[in-house]
Amino acid sequence: MKKVLIALDYDPSSQKIAEIGYAMASAMEAQVVLVHVLLDLAYYSMTYMNMGPLQLDTIVELKDASQDFLNKTKSKLGDEAIITIVKEGDFAESILETAKETQADFIVMGSHSRKWLENILMGSVAEEVLRKTKIPLLLIPTRKQ
Repeated sequence: MKKVLIALDYDPSSQKIAEIGYAMASAMEAQVVLVHVLLDLAYYSMTYMNMGPLQLDTIVELKDASQDFLNKTKSKLGDEAIITIVKEGDFAESILETAKETQADFIVMGSHSRKWLENILMGSVAEEVLRKTKIPLLLIPTRKQ
């Protein structure tokens, strides 16, 4: 295992996921890639429809905020060699695409859900990545007890 992809969202549990993934990668002497996915920006446009169309500077701000989030996580982990990537698109597809592009040998991500049925399963994004990936995947449960 030479490269570990750690997928993070803005959930408070993301620091836990980053730390566990980083510890595992360090034990394997593997390079770490942190990825954060912005849902298709059309979604944000629809969300903010009452406030008018999403402006280009707002899109740039969303991307900048995501990059800042990853940079802060990288800083907390204390390793300047960590690669950070901000993607736009469907969460699961973007995670899988990033794993392929970076030639990741392992994916680490959280599995939290806010819907009753997904609580029974494991979470729609995690479930989709699990179904479609051909590389090992570590799912870290993050639901509140």
